Amino acid sequence: MYTVIVTLDVIPERLGEFLDAIRANAHATLRDEPGCLRFDVHRSAEDPHRFLLYEIYRDQKAFEVEHRAAPHYATWRKAAARCVRPGGHVNIFGSPAFPSDIPETRGSET
Repeated sequence: MYTVIVTLDVIPERLGEFLDAIRANAHATLRDEPGCLRFDVHRSAEDPHRFLLYEIYRDQKAFEVEHRAAPHYATWRKAAARCVRPGGHVNIFGSPAFPSDIPETRGSET
């Protein structure tokens, strides 16, 4: 399994557009990409313009090749370029320390 943790700082005036775009991307990823096991979107309790994405993929290829080639990902990238503060995007890549604790089926939609 391959984990992607993303922190995004959103431009306040673009918050509505961001929320629409990330919801569409998360739902399409879960619906259309068999390699995506989980895609959660969290909002910071301290900063309403900071978001954390927690994504789990079958493997690195499912993220780097399949996810990034999806049409909805291209749409998402355009929205992110408009909505995320310059320098406000950080990716952390890893793998679950306890993969047997993660169901092999997808989680509920975000």
